[in-house]
Amino acid sequence: MLETAVAMFNEKGFRATSLDDVAKQLGVTKPTVYQYVSGKEEILFDCVKRGLEMIRTAAETVPEGRHTGRDRLEAVMHSYAIAMTKDFCRCVTRIADSELSADSRREFRRLKREIDALLREIVQSGMDDGSLQHGDPRIITFTLSGALNWIGRWYEPSGQMSPEFIASNMVRTLLGGLERR
Repeated sequence: MLETAVAMFNEKGFRATSLDDVAKQLGVTKPTVYQYVSGKEEILFDCVKRGLEMIRTAAETVPEGRHTGRDRLEAVMHSYAIAMTKDFCRCVTRIADSELSADSRREFRRLKREIDALLREIVQSGMDDGSLQHGDPRIITFTLSGALNWIGRWYEPSGQMSPEFIASNMVRTLLGGLERR
């Protein structure tokens, strides 16, 4: 159900997608959908939570042998960029958090802060070990995550650019401004 709903949210928008639409796409009745969820907002929160968890996993996963902060940042950015081409992650940037209930919005923001903290720690470690030039870690992290998140807005799964092509080129472009000269 979540995969169907997130695809519809990404294509039509949250407000323009009804539970009737989701049920019809699944080939079930609306009452059947209500057996599993309390409403459309619950589905939306489950979708963005899954997306944020995928992004966090990408930020936490650094291949063995990556020693410098710059190397770690490169690996994380690449995984993050790939994640942003997936439906659940795309939903994170395509849906305003104002669509969520107050409790869900708090959880959404908490998860985003966790991701920010992970990225900030990696950026700081690169500055500390000299593999990245110095700057304000908050601004750098906001810039990187903003650029990477935006992939979810413009990426088209049926388009000509593969997730790998996007990730490689975005990482090279973004790291170019951070590498120590």
